[in-house]
Amino acid sequence: MKDYFETKLPDEQLKGISVLGLAHIGDAVYELLVRTWLCAHGKTTSKGLHKETVSYVAAPAQARAAAKILDKLTEEELTAFKRGRNAKVHSVPKNADISEYHSATGLETLFGFLYLKGAKDRLNELFSMIVED
Repeated sequence: MKDYFETKLPDEQLKGISVLGLAHIGDAVYELLVRTWLCAHGKTTSKGLHKETVSYVAAPAQARAAAKILDKLTEEELTAFKRGRNAKVHSVPKNADISEYHSATGLETLFGFLYLKGAKDRLNELFSMIVED
């Protein structure tokens, strides 16, 4: 049986995935990390969990998260981030401006890229930089 939690795609296959495909998986990875972190830090009511999760995964919060780690990215990671940031988007949520949405898409693309590459340690390192002051 294939273990999809231990995915490690070769570089050629990663390059074949669209930016929005990477952002799609990265959005889920980032939200799972946020939800895990919140539960581990004592947030236990469903209403509280949902509200807190949204406060971390909304585009403005993801844009702030991206700003925290941008200068710590490797060249390869920065390339993945920029691919997402520069992607054409057809709509922007009402709670974000276009620059926030582009940065959020860049962060999601980066997290999707690292997840599919199998770089869990690096994902944890970057996520820790975001949530731990």
